[in-house]
Order: sequence, then structure tokens, then C-alpha cells
Amino acid sequence: MREMGRRSEAAEHVFKAMPADDGNGRSTSKTIEPLTWATLWGKPTILIMRTGQRDVVTAACPVALELGLRPGMAAAHARALVTDLEVRDAQPEKDYALLDRLALHAVAHWTPTACVSGADGLWLDLTGTTHLFGGEARFCRRLLRFLERLGFTARIAIAGTPGAAHALARYGNEAIILLPNGAEAQAIADLPLCALRLDRGVIETAARFGLERIADLYPMPRGPLARRLGLPTVRRLDQARGMIAEPIVPIIPFEMPHAERRLLEPIGTAEAINQVIGDLVADLVALLVEQGLGLRTAQLACQIVDGSEQRIAIGTAKATRDAKHLKRMLTMRVERIDPGLGIEAMTLSAPRVEQLRAQTLEAGLITGNRAPDIAPLVDQLAGRIDPDTPFRLSSHESDVPERAVRRIGPMAKPKGWPGWKRPVRMLRRPELLSNVVALLPDHPPRRFVWRGLSYRVIAGDGPERIHGEWWRSPQEMWAVRDYFRVEAEGGERFWLFRRGDGVDEQTENLSWFMHGVFG
Repeated sequence: MREMGRRSEAAEHVFKAMPADDGNGRSTSKTIEPLTWATLWGKPTILIMRTGQRDVVTAACPVALELGLRPGMAAAHARALVTDLEVRDAQPEKDYALLDRLALHAVAHWTPTACVSGADGLWLDLTGTTHLFGGEARFCRRLLRFLERLGFTARIAIAGTPGAAHALARYGNEAIILLPNGAEAQAIADLPLCALRLDRGVIETAARFGLERIADLYPMPRGPLARRLGLPTVRRLDQARGMIAEPIVPIIPFEMPHAERRLLEPIGTAEAINQVIGDLVADLVALLVEQGLGLRTAQLACQIVDGSEQRIAIGTAKATRDAKHLKRMLTMRVERIDPGLGIEAMTLSAPRVEQLRAQTLEAGLITGNRAPDIAPLVDQLAGRIDPDTPFRLSSHESDVPERAVRRIGPMAKPKGWPGWKRPVRMLRRPELLSNVVALLPDHPPRRFVWRGLSYRVIAGDGPERIHGEWWRSPQEMWAVRDYFRVEAEGGERFWLFRRGDGVDEQTENLSWFMHGVFG
């Protein structure tokens, strides 16, 4: 459950500490010790921000806190208490931007659900993710080392509710707090009321009634508590103890472009569906043009009257926002949609997009060897057959022939091919030959049988010796292949090899295999 899952919150201090350096460029697993700000500037430091007609302290370093300075204090009062005081302007916009970047990093590397918590922390929903990092304790240690490399000190609390994690991370006494399920009420009982994220006025009102700790609110009836401190206090208390849910609104790293049409009457004919597809493509292309994006994958979702859903998807060889081309590709797959009782809503989304910048157009009078754009042709072929069927072959660095060729995308640029003569068609796996007659060790075969047919060789060239890749597998330490190019009586030309060098038995058993066909 997202709302009730275990959550972690890393509450970074607003001040940056000096980056850790142990001399070898690697992070260590030691406990993070907070650095005193006197070592940075040699004097206590505060951050101030203009509020109304006065400057207010928004944050203070540990040295300033020991001298009695507190956030919320007037800057003039702070200067009067401490003469040798370093005063700097607060930059909340940059602080929030940094937290936002940390939240995006968390979504990409730790958990799909993360968001900013206040001005100095993050909420991370760790439900079902900590086992990927070796457990909760190990994940917390890794997170502390990560923040240490960035120059931050932090406290991390994992609890069953966001409210308890928030309170323990900011008012706890340990760098890492792992709270068992169901222990939230007891863990936060001795914390001050401000740990419940209450307004300052509510805290001052509670102080007049002698309420200072969260435990003081437990025995109070709900009615009098709501009349004295307000309903938000009751709600925060119940959220921290897990009595009511507190959902986390996660940060979205990418807002998927999409267009939607809700129909007045259900449709079921191909003509009507194509008409709606044209409208959706026009809306989606307008969004892509506005954002400077090109579509690589599109998904069409059709909501059926009975509550079911029909989906079709298309992919493009390269980023495009050509409305005519996209409509043609979607129209080719309309036959895969089963409208059933009728379609009442259709949504076209682009889950995969790329940046698409303007291109220079050449004048028609200029002649040149500019290659035509085959991307639309590739897209239409993929739409009619299988999206993974159009592909190119490219060379790959390997001494073994069957490993030296890889499939790549149809629009990808293949690497250069080696100068060695290779057959046009390579078999997926070498096939064993039988009844081979050959003169050892360096002559091609005179006769052989392949796939039930007997061949007599009239010409041959070779051998080309290829050794196994011993650095990949110990079994190929002594492996040897001798390749021959041969021509049979019927004009067929083959590429075959013999295992072993014909002298040393350790190199293989002298069996023959067919590996390719020329022409």
C-alpha cells in the first residue's frame, strides 16, 4: 500500500559541510560527524530573509545555536546577542531547486515514489525496494555516504507513516532510525509538539494549556482537543500514529504528452475510429511542437463501454512529429482493435520521445548525393510485419565468426567490416558434416555430405586458422578452427571448417562443420 508503506526521509541540513576526503577518493562507511561551522568561516553564521518590515533568521549553524540564536529570531536581536556574527542572505529558491534535483535522483535510482518534504528534507516511499540494496539498514548507510560525498549531513528515519518518519528525522538523536511497524505512537511520544508540523500559533496555544510533548495529547478526548487546538492538530496526530492515511504526492520526472477524446456516443466502425485518431494525432503533434519533442513510441488506448480497454502501439525508427505519417501507421493497426459494445473514450500518449530540433532545408536547385530518408519506409514495414523484424547487421569485435556479427536497429549506423572474405549467408549455428574425405592437415575436403546431399569439391582455398577466445572461456584455451572456402561440382560455394589443427589432439576432434554459403 502506497499510503501505509514504510517510508524514509533524509532531512538534510540547510548548510553544506565540507566534502569528505580520506585520501583515496573513496567513501567510507563511518558515521557522519557534523562539521562545526567555525572551521569554515571561523565565526558563527546565520541566514536571514526579509519578512515584512524586518529581517528574520531562517537558519543557524551549530555554533550559533549553541550561542542561543534560533530560527525565527529577528536579525537585529541576533546581532545584539553575538557581535562577531557572519550574516548571509537565504536563498530558498536555490535550496528548493537542489531538493527537487535530489528527489529526481531518488526516483531514477532508489524508488519510484519520492517528493520534497518541507524546506530541508525528502520523503521516499521504500515499499518493496530496500531488498534491492541489501535491506533497510544497508540502504540507509549507502544514502548517508552519498549525501556525505555531496557535502551534506543528514538524519534518516524509516517508519510506517510519513508523519512519524518526519518527526524522528528532524527531532531524533540518531543518524539512522529504523522503526518497527506499529511502534510509531511510542517512538514519537517524547518529541515536542512542533514535530507534528503544527502552526506556530497552535504550539503557543498548547503551551498555555501546559501541552509540550506529543504524549500529552494522547489521553485527551477528541472533542476538547479539536476545540482547543483545531482539527488540523487531530489530523496530524492521527496521521503520525497511522490511524488515517497520509498519501505522498510523488514528483513526476517526465510528464507524458497525451491527447484525449471522450465521445458523446460509442463508436465501433473503422471509419469513426480513424476519424478520432486523426483528431488525437493533431492534438498530440501540437503538444510535441510546443515542447520541441519528436515521437518515438505512441500508444492508443480505447475505453470500451463494458469497462475493458483495447490498446495498440506503434514505434518509429527516428523521432518524428509528421501527423500524416503517424496517422497512417495507426490506421494500419486499427483492425487489431475489438470495439465490442462500442468505444466511449480514446487516449493517445507518447511514452517515449526525443528532442527534435529544426533542420536546414536545401534549395531544390542544389544537386548533391544526399541520401533519401528511409525512416517512413522502415516504419511502414514494421507496422505490416513485426516491429522487431527490420534490422541491420553490424560487425562486433570478436575472433569467433558467429560472435562477430550483431543485430542493430534499422536506422543505426553499422560499424566498419573487416577485410577478410566472409560468406553472404552465415548459419545461425555451424552444422555438422558427415562422410568427409580430406587430406590432413592443410587440405580442404574432397567429399562431404550436408543435409542429406553429397557434394564433391572441385576447388578449395585455405586454411584460415582461428583460435578460440581463451579470455572468455577456459574451454577455448586450445580450441582451433581451420576454415576453407570450397566450390562444389554444381557451382555451390561453401565456407566450412575443421575442428583441430590436424596434429595435436588437444586442439579438437577433427570434426567438420558447415558455417556459411557464398552467393
